[in-house]
Amino acid sequence: MEGRIRAVVEHVTPEVDGGRFPVKRIIGDVVKVEADVFADGHDEVCAGILYRHESEDGWQQAPMQRLEGDRWGGQFPVSKVGRYGYSVEGWIDRFGTWRRDLTRRIAAGQELEVEFQIGAVLVEEAAEAAAGEDRERLAGWAQSLRHETDQPVLAALATAQDTAALVRRYSPRRFPGRYEKELGVVVDRPRARFSAWYELFPRSCSPEPGRHGSLRDCEAWLPYVASMGFDVLYLPPIHPIGRTFRKGKNNTLGAGPEDVGSPWAIGADEGGHTSMHPSLGTLEDFDSLLAKAAATGIEIAMDVAFQCSPDHPYAREHPEWFRKRPDGTIQYAENPPKKYQDIYPLDFETADWRSLWEELRRVFFFWSARGVRIFRVDNPHTKAFAFWEWVIGEVKAQYPETLFLAEAFTRPKVMYRLAKLGFSQSYTYFTWRNTKEEIVAYFRELQETGVREYLRPNLWPNTPDILPEYLQVGGKPAFLVRLVLAATLAGNYGIYGQAFERAENTPREPGSEEYLNSEKYELKHADPQAAGSMKEFIARINRIRRENPAFEEEGNLRFHETDNPSVICYSRATGDRSNIVVIMVNLDAFHKQSGWARLDLQALGVDEQRTVQAHDLLGAGRYLWQGPRVYFELSPESLPAHIMRLRRWVRTEKQFDYYL
Repeated sequence: MEGRIRAVVEHVTPEVDGGRFPVKRIIGDVVKVEADVFADGHDEVCAGILYRHESEDGWQQAPMQRLEGDRWGGQFPVSKVGRYGYSVEGWIDRFGTWRRDLTRRIAAGQELEVEFQIGAVLVEEAAEAAAGEDRERLAGWAQSLRHETDQPVLAALATAQDTAALVRRYSPRRFPGRYEKELGVVVDRPRARFSAWYELFPRSCSPEPGRHGSLRDCEAWLPYVASMGFDVLYLPPIHPIGRTFRKGKNNTLGAGPEDVGSPWAIGADEGGHTSMHPSLGTLEDFDSLLAKAAATGIEIAMDVAFQCSPDHPYAREHPEWFRKRPDGTIQYAENPPKKYQDIYPLDFETADWRSLWEELRRVFFFWSARGVRIFRVDNPHTKAFAFWEWVIGEVKAQYPETLFLAEAFTRPKVMYRLAKLGFSQSYTYFTWRNTKEEIVAYFRELQETGVREYLRPNLWPNTPDILPEYLQVGGKPAFLVRLVLAATLAGNYGIYGQAFERAENTPREPGSEEYLNSEKYELKHADPQAAGSMKEFIARINRIRRENPAFEEEGNLRFHETDNPSVICYSRATGDRSNIVVIMVNLDAFHKQSGWARLDLQALGVDEQRTVQAHDLLGAGRYLWQGPRVYFELSPESLPAHIMRLRRWVRTEKQFDYYL
């Protein structure tokens, strides 16, 4: 213990669960840090941030400034993928204390000769740590403090801001007090924050109805997916499908010889999680798909579902990895009243858990070695938390640019824990948040609480498992509404491809969220030329996202008041306010809605007295707005939403007017 440490550092933010978990950022971000820093007595204190990338041995430093009282703030950049550590130090500011007291002594008319000598020593100490021009300047100031006789000149030198800043930069930090924990930041590539996903079953990609599609057929879809503006193509499992207890159409028991089964019933005589379904092609075909997707600006997201069909090699070779019933048979998956007789869940409480973990890590490394850098993980909440923290760390240690999406529709605490453990993105409850009150409350929870530090939402209006009631009853307008919301409320979103494009909304039975004739259990024929597709509207939405950087930033979602409960209004703006977008959405899929929105112009950096041009990026209209009250009229059939880019009216000194 060093008893001469006097500075105290407390309440550092951002900090997740007392520093147990890291916060998340992407390359190019700055991490804003605040802390309480103080000391005993009346001396001034200084504070600074220490930070380093995991590949670096030494600490880098960033200054902190006093915000209010004993609260300090600063920031540091993150420029590499991987993990950073950071902490905060506080120390006694001897020069700052001397400078403060000197000012008081000057005001009181006291003798200052000794004080200037003390200041000279402090400046000399700083000069010893400096180099080049800074060293020369500091040394010159020290000499002036020792030998200059004109006290007003000395006082001006000692109290000058540039003097104080330079001395503070190089003054030794004697007996610094450091925050008791080293905190962490996981830095990902930009696609972790901003991406548009399209889900496609490769077996549905055949150009001929009734024939099983292949990965080569899937390649032909790449230009189409890219034309709509998607940058991630997500494929359900591509592995061999079990035959024992295979499900038939609409999840029925007793599949016929022509039934193809569920891709999530993984494993057969042909292999398991590192094998290809024979009808889809070979590993070389998969490599070709990855390469051609990259050439069109698309990244392949691979589904990882750690579960097995009764025919999986694991069931024969490692029966100890599964839970047994009293009669010795393996327990199939259940989520009462649902039964999944074609799936065996892995037992993460097995005595042989280490071997199980290592094998599952091998699965990730197998596909990572082939070039996969995005994994969509099926039902991670049904596997051990400790496993995910370990395996994600293992994968990212070797392939740091890898992203993981957690498909976990479960209790909030469980979803949040998975995000803390390392998942880059998370499915959310957006799928079931329909009213204005529900949407506002939910997204304020995601953005305005500590959740924003570790959970990145990925919004899906539908999935192969989920056909929400809103889409079932609202027809095509409901699909348009949910698309606009998903694409503009967060940086990451996705759609279950052709089912969404065609506004397929027939449930298996009343009260069910399962699709009738679900693609999970039978061959479908995906047709990019199908009549009635919403592909042009989807492409326009994705183009709007790409062309407006406000949608790429985090923490900038702001809700605005409307006098109509059926219309929600919110905005996204870049930090410098160079790009401001206001979105209004009619949540009523059946009726035209009108009314007034009241914009928080101060928050948007817009002068209420100035005119702004609002360019409707969806409807192509242009309007002049002045003041916070804005009229809207939205019809679900033709234009269910406004996406307005605001352009400020600027008058130059030469009296030329233009929009910025």
